[in-house]
Amino acid sequence: MPAIDWNVVHPSNNPQFSHFPSRRSTVFSTKGLVASSQTLASQAGLEILNKGGNAADAAVATAAALNVTEPSCTGIGGDLFCLFWDAKAKKVRAINASGRAPAALSLEHLRSQGINGRTIPLTNLNSVTVPGAASGWVKTVEEFGSGKLSLSEILAPAIRLAEEGVPTAELHANAWQGSENLIKRASPHAHDMLLDGKAPLASHIVKFPHLANTFKAVAEYGTKGFYTGRIAEAIVELVQSGGGVMTMEDLASHTANVVEPIKYEFKQGEAGEAGVTLYECPPNGQGLTALVALGIIEGLEASGKLDDILKLEHNSVDYLHILIESLRLAFADTRYYVTDPEVVHVPVKEMLSKEYLSKRAALIDLEKSTVDVRKGSPVQSSDTVYFTTSDKNGNACSFIARSTPGFGTGAIPKDCGFTLQNRGSGFTLEEGHPNNVKGGKRPYHTIIPAMATKGDELFLSYGVMGGFMQPQGHVQVLLNILRGMTPQAALDAPRFCISAGLPSADNEDAEKSGKSAGEVNSEVYIEEGVSDEVFDKLREMGHDARRAQGFSRAVAGRGQIIQQVLDPSGARVWAGGSDQRADGQVAAQI
Repeated sequence: MPAIDWNVVHPSNNPQFSHFPSRRSTVFSTKGLVASSQTLASQAGLEILNKGGNAADAAVATAAALNVTEPSCTGIGGDLFCLFWDAKAKKVRAINASGRAPAALSLEHLRSQGINGRTIPLTNLNSVTVPGAASGWVKTVEEFGSGKLSLSEILAPAIRLAEEGVPTAELHANAWQGSENLIKRASPHAHDMLLDGKAPLASHIVKFPHLANTFKAVAEYGTKGFYTGRIAEAIVELVQSGGGVMTMEDLASHTANVVEPIKYEFKQGEAGEAGVTLYECPPNGQGLTALVALGIIEGLEASGKLDDILKLEHNSVDYLHILIESLRLAFADTRYYVTDPEVVHVPVKEMLSKEYLSKRAALIDLEKSTVDVRKGSPVQSSDTVYFTTSDKNGNACSFIARSTPGFGTGAIPKDCGFTLQNRGSGFTLEEGHPNNVKGGKRPYHTIIPAMATKGDELFLSYGVMGGFMQPQGHVQVLLNILRGMTPQAALDAPRFCISAGLPSADNEDAEKSGKSAGEVNSEVYIEEGVSDEVFDKLREMGHDARRAQGFSRAVAGRGQIIQQVLDPSGARVWAGGSDQRADGQVAAQI
């Protein structure tokens, strides 16, 4: 049987690979769905649903499986956030499982280490905060799980995949090869993440025996299996070898927290009828950006400058201009104010007030790009994985986990099988800044899940992964759905991205030249599918518009959607979509 030469047919050698020549249909089920960026991971979640687990149980199984199938995008060495729709209580609940900086980390220490910029370099081990994912898995099962399955049973599919090995998917193979040199340089344990010293090509089977043992420790001992003992010692040894100050106590004292989601009701009717309420995790995540942007759009409508955003032609010049400007203003605020609310007050209520949003909306010129984008004064004193699951009882889980760009730092603790995150790079190294580094503090976080309700019923469980693209994707995809698109069509539609997310950890120079999503004249990447006429007009209006074609479409993120709909008899049907920008699928329970 002739073998496929994956060096020849590798996606990077095929300019048509990212043009979406095929199509996908929306997937339906009356029981449960798992929509993720990798097919085997979706099947792992489905296996747990079929064993009697609920959406939360399936989410944890999918998260662990994604660590095996897409290690460049996520892992137990990173963080997670989740939203859970409790169908019985008709309530959205949230978990923040992001890690805190080591207690001894300070701006003075970083300066003494020669770190003189505004952020911690992505490969510097001082950027490693306590990995929160393991605590998030345990907390999700404890708080939201069905109670029918043990953590060992939930992690069993991922352990099996890690021990038996998985064939590498096409798009992920491309990402893996882009990080090969990073992995080799980052630590003495690169062999855990390479195949015979190289990144695998598509179809190559990779086994992760050390990762399987890490999962087994969590399965048997819960959080203690990760945050104390052998695994914790390996993390501390590696971080300290790179000039970091993490200790065993930093790991042992870590906790994931159940938090109150933040929300914004969009398109409430004049007679007071319910609109669509978008839910996000609160700071230190950047979900507030999406809420502020929606509020600015409504502020434009209330001022009379705009009739109805949904009446504008999809991806027309006017439509894109308003979304871009609203998001730039939202980012200008959140990139400054969002930080750890346990340490510094974040003015969420003030930023979502109608009065403040109207003031921000008044800054938008409908004819040209805003000349000067700055943070407002809301108070007078002044490669990620996202997936979603649902179950037969009406519950849903919106779940996101990541290490930061690529494999995070690329550094692998001895005999652990995972790379360490670099979320500390989210701090702003500036005295007096709300997000300035401090021991025990959580940094600004880019990963965010989303949910939306209509009245007292779940409407959407969805998300779009990818650095600063995430709140931009939340707004664009939500508006697509409100325009009447199916979940799959809403994901397939061309998107834009203000600034291309985060710089690569394999290219530190990108950090020096890259612009922030809230910066004046920040570039706007427009996917192919938006007409040349619209593209050229946006440039004439002052936008630094650039084309995102082929593999550069990665800046537009990768999304998943589960929507709750009713058939004519009133029976609930789950409708799911999975982004063609990833290797995934929606798996349906029968």
